[in-house]
Amino acid sequence: MSSGSSLDDKELVRQAVDIVELVGSHVQLRRQGRNYVALCPWHDDTRPSLQVNPERQSFKCWVCDIGGDVFSWVMRIEGVEFREALQMLADRAGIQLRPLRGSAKEGAFGEGEAGAQVSGEGKRTLYKAMAWAEEQYHRCLLDSPEGEVARRYLQQREITAESIEKFHLGFSPNERDWMLRRVEGDPKRTKILETIGLLARPESGGYYDRFRGRVLFSIRDVQGRPVGIGGRVLPESGATSPAKYVNSPETPLFSKSNLLYGLDVARDPMRRSGTALVMEGYTDVIGAHQYGFDNAVAVLGTALGEGHVRILKRFADRIILVLDGDEAGQRRANEVLELFVAQQVDLSILTLPEGSDPCDFLQQQGADAFRDLIENKAVDALDHAFQSATRGVDLERDVHGSSQALERLVSIVARAPRLQADTTRQDRFREEKILQRFAAWFRVDEQEIRRRLTAIRRRLRSRRPVGVPGRVPETDAAESQSRPAPIDPAQRELLELLILHPECLAEMRSDIGVEKLPPGPGRRIYETCCRLADEGVAVSFDRLMLEFDDPAAKCLLVELDESGQAKADRESDPQQLLQDLIKTFQKKETDRERPKQIVALREGGLDNSQETNLLEEIIRQERDRQGIAKPTDG
Repeated sequence: MSSGSSLDDKELVRQAVDIVELVGSHVQLRRQGRNYVALCPWHDDTRPSLQVNPERQSFKCWVCDIGGDVFSWVMRIEGVEFREALQMLADRAGIQLRPLRGSAKEGAFGEGEAGAQVSGEGKRTLYKAMAWAEEQYHRCLLDSPEGEVARRYLQQREITAESIEKFHLGFSPNERDWMLRRVEGDPKRTKILETIGLLARPESGGYYDRFRGRVLFSIRDVQGRPVGIGGRVLPESGATSPAKYVNSPETPLFSKSNLLYGLDVARDPMRRSGTALVMEGYTDVIGAHQYGFDNAVAVLGTALGEGHVRILKRFADRIILVLDGDEAGQRRANEVLELFVAQQVDLSILTLPEGSDPCDFLQQQGADAFRDLIENKAVDALDHAFQSATRGVDLERDVHGSSQALERLVSIVARAPRLQADTTRQDRFREEKILQRFAAWFRVDEQEIRRRLTAIRRRLRSRRPVGVPGRVPETDAAESQSRPAPIDPAQRELLELLILHPECLAEMRSDIGVEKLPPGPGRRIYETCCRLADEGVAVSFDRLMLEFDDPAAKCLLVELDESGQAKADRESDPQQLLQDLIKTFQKKETDRERPKQIVALREGGLDNSQETNLLEEIIRQERDRQGIAKPTDG
């Protein structure tokens, strides 16, 4: 149940961390009555289903059936165990935790060894190591003689000193062991640097700096923590790598499909403007910010994907994808249309003239010209895909070319995951509008297009592997473990009443023993309430949330608290509810025991006195069940 962490430590951290501020650092919260709501980060949410309760310091997604407190949030969003979540929140609040028994004082990067669970590399250790390395590279760029070549390059690109600081730019000299020397060959720290992707180890053995000879762009998560690096080679440094750009490999901290360059500094401007500008290069983002477009971010060497869109939807209502030229636009047309169809998002495409990139365009034409392009030249994803599919096709005379273009576009709509099954009304309306636009563009009857769409979907379903009826849900085994196991209605009402009216516990436990509840999170909650009462500790929702580290129990507690509060106005008499629950549990007990009693009577083996007593007990139970009063003598 508990990680062994001190309850005092947990309470201190819980009080110091505001759940609204914590959750708001990951998603865009909106006030709704006394609570806050947001799009859930764990499923493809189109309407806010995540609710944050500031009074109870809890959160709950009513679609995912996931909830908890500040500890549960960090465990889930960071993928860590309770102790590490506690430590991360303590760091956030500036609280020094008491060390666990037997833990070392200091680890490889100033981290207590107790937090290191993956070959001595806990996630908190990795974050600290990444921040340390980022600072080493940054100081090298600013202060060292080796960094002069990188300083000249950035000056040529017109990247200002303010941007160098804002984006934490750095430089890795063209030396195989430059970073190794900074950790003085320490095996533990060397292994950690390998884990976060800064050191590489070839089959021939040894280590080398993955980013040597490159100017470095620090990649940070939405909370502003460095998690990876993008490196641009500088031949002037003596580097001979054929790859112009190199990104961090996939690590416990870095996943390029779930990160966007510059999001940590662009998220608040996105919220204010409601728009996100998505570019393809690091210097494009930096240049855009220098010219006042501080809602710009970049993908990390990959196409804009569903994961990126899901992240951006937390902060902006409109996404504008800025492409470098017509060739790139043609290459991305199908990908962008699939995103437009599959995601409830206002997605537009801006293709820059003459193949220029955003940084060059801003430097040559200025901010006003770029703003004019955004306002007047950005087209929605559907228009962009149509223009790409029909480029060079005479829609009036080229019947074959027109048919092929329409077939390609309809096929993309047919493959959209969210329109294959269980489609919502909003999705259906969106699809209707898309088909209407196809019909108008190609001058084809809409019903004919829909028949073709249906035929393509049937063909796609027939190709699906046996045993795969539809898209695999986004949840996984780890997620399912954090959800509360189903409990029966009587047990649910019992626990709701207990959380809302803990003063009922004494009478409740005298008639309903712990053993009357089936094993599971509900029974553990009831057991914990009884134990706290025996220890003279007041039972409350807040105290119960501290008692449990298990995400499933925390989630169930939040669910019980929310549902109990919702029923409070309708069920004003807790004593009457308690009496009804006692009768319900007594009936359930009777129903469980009755078959055993009947078997005992049928099989015999009882003396007359035992048989009489058993019959009287069965009659008494039946009278109690039906509410029949016992007859009086005479």
